[in-house]
Amino acid sequence: MRFNIDENLPADFAEVLHSAGHDAATVLGQGLGGKPDSDIASVCQTESRILVTLDKGFADIRAYPPEEFPGLMVLSVNRQDKPYLLDVFFNALQLLDTESIKGRLWIIEPNRVRIRGK
Repeated sequence: MRFNIDENLPADFAEVLHSAGHDAATVLGQGLGGKPDSDIASVCQTESRILVTLDKGFADIRAYPPEEFPGLMVLSVNRQDKPYLLDVFFNALQLLDTESIKGRLWIIEPNRVRIRGK
């Protein structure tokens, strides 16, 4: 799978995905730092990349209909220290073995993942 890690997350997320056999780019690595959300969304659509972000704006299905994306993963957490974020994300990644992300919005919380879309 192809992912794009938003600038509000540690670049280590890309390393976690690479080690699991996925292709992962970062918003900063693509020169998109500080760009509007709509620009980032457009790149993800064009490059067929699943966006991983802390930005809850991407959870607005009116602005970003899940069916128009290869997938959206929005982390909804109380803490933002790197080890905690990586742990929550890694646990959610296990669902990729049994749940499709294509055309879906995953809201990743510490103890559950809510899935919207198809």
